[in-house]
Order: sequence, then C-alpha cells, then structure tokens
Amino acid sequence: MTTGREILHKMKVKAGFCSSSAADTGGKGKGKVTTAKINNNVSYGSYLVKGKAKHPMEDYLVTDFKRVNEHDLGLFAIFDGHLGHDVANFLQNNLFDNILKQGDLWSETRKAIKRAYKKTDEEILDKVKQLGKGGSTAVTAILIDAHKLVVANVGDSRAVLCKNGVAYQLSVDHEPSKEKRDIESRGGFVSNLPGDVPRVDGQLAVARAFGDKSLKIHLSSEPDVEVKTVDETTEFMILASDGIWKVITNQEAVESIRHVKDATLAAKRLIDEAISRKSTDDISCIVVRFR
Repeated sequence: MTTGREILHKMKVKAGFCSSSAADTGGKGKGKVTTAKINNNVSYGSYLVKGKAKHPMEDYLVTDFKRVNEHDLGLFAIFDGHLGHDVANFLQNNLFDNILKQGDLWSETRKAIKRAYKKTDEEILDKVKQLGKGGSTAVTAILIDAHKLVVANVGDSRAVLCKNGVAYQLSVDHEPSKEKRDIESRGGFVSNLPGDVPRVDGQLAVARAFGDKSLKIHLSSEPDVEVKTVDETTEFMILASDGIWKVITNQEAVESIRHVKDATLAAKRLIDEAISRKSTDDISCIVVRFR
C-alpha cells in the first residue's frame, strides 16, 4: 500500500525537487546519505555517522522543501542531542512547524525566529516526563526563494558560508566562558577544571540549548539570528554538528569541499576528514550548493 509520504516524494521527484534515490552506507558507525535538488541553481546533500559512544545516535537533521505563502523554502537543520536523543528528535519534528506558524516570518524575520525557538523550548520543558531531562543544540537555515538565507542557532552546531572561496561563520558558538557573566547573573556558575572544557554548573559544555530542565534557570535558549542575501559570489553553505568543528577550521572545511560539486559527497568528505582527525562524536553534516 502506497503511503501519503511516498506519494509526496514521487511528486517531488517528478517536479525535479529531489532525487529518486537515497542510500545507507556503513563505516565506523552507520551513515545515512540523502541527496536532492531544489532547482537548477540549488542542490543539497547530507550525511550522518554514529560516533564511538555506547549510547544511541543523538544527532538528527532536516533537509526539506516547502511552498508556503507563494514562497519556495529550503529548510535545513542540525540537532545535536545530549543526555539522550528525544529532545533532538522532537526538534526535528516540530521546530520548523513552529517557525512557519509565525505569520510575520517575512516582515519581522528575527523576531519571528526567536519567538518560535522560545515556544518550542517551552513545549520541550512541558513534556519533560516524556522527553526526559536531556537537551539539544540546534542550527537552522531557511532559504527563501533561493535568494534570502536566514540562519539561527543555539549551542555549538555551526553554519559556515563560502563566498569566493572564503569561509564566513553565520552562527555563534555559545561557549560558557563567553557567557559567564550572564550565567552568573542567573545564579549559575561556569567550571573551568584542568583538562576539561568550561561547563555550565560543571555539567553542560554549551551556554545555550533546548531542554535541559535541571539547568534551564541558568541556561538560555535564545538564538542568534543572521540574515544574508545569496548572490553570485555565494558558492555553498555547510551546516554541521561540533564533531566536525572540534577538529576542522571553517576555512579548512571550505577548501576541502570547494571543488566537490556533488553536495552529498561533499558532506561525506567532511565527515570522513573529521574521523581521520580522531573525532569520536556523532557527526551530522548538510551541504547546500548555490551554483
């Protein structure tokens, strides 16, 4: 029996919005490849690999295309869960819905994104019995009519844009050491033990995240939002969890895939390079090409 999801996928394939195939590949952990095309000028690919930790995969991602209010939208996101994967999974299923429900997304973009992030975090905290006390970082990107790019994030998953071969970071790494004053003003503290990274209340290595009920009084979920125009100098964008950025700089990432025309292969190459540099985290990556 053909499902509604299968019918929608076939319609998108026929319309040229996505490819007709996807593949699972192996390695050190299970990788999942998806490849798709929005139009002749925009394509995207993604890749995920399970890290060496014994817990289940905690990374989730979104790559989607929607037509909303006469706008063509490319929707992309990386969610890197911690203390469980339920919050990241909830974000995968709900965050963009909340963003698109904001009626003023087009006119007051930054305010609309921030309201949607706040509403989603409140829903997660209300569902703590079902979702647990864990949390997740997030980086989201909305491509509007292949021309306007809206990036938002909480935590240390990152968005990097390549323009004429130069890397530009669009997101903000929310490190506890950088937001120590704000954390302390809420009654929390930032630990800085030898051999470890700074942590909120000695626990969490990011200063902003969704969920984390036990830390929320000291932890922010307000995103940084960046709006950019895609022009003839814009080559591609990378979204990735911190398993890449811990071992690869922004410029190294851009240079390593600049001449890889297939977006899926580019995402896989970045993850393979991170693994070769001894990254042991769960890793997820999306590459969106504009040429």
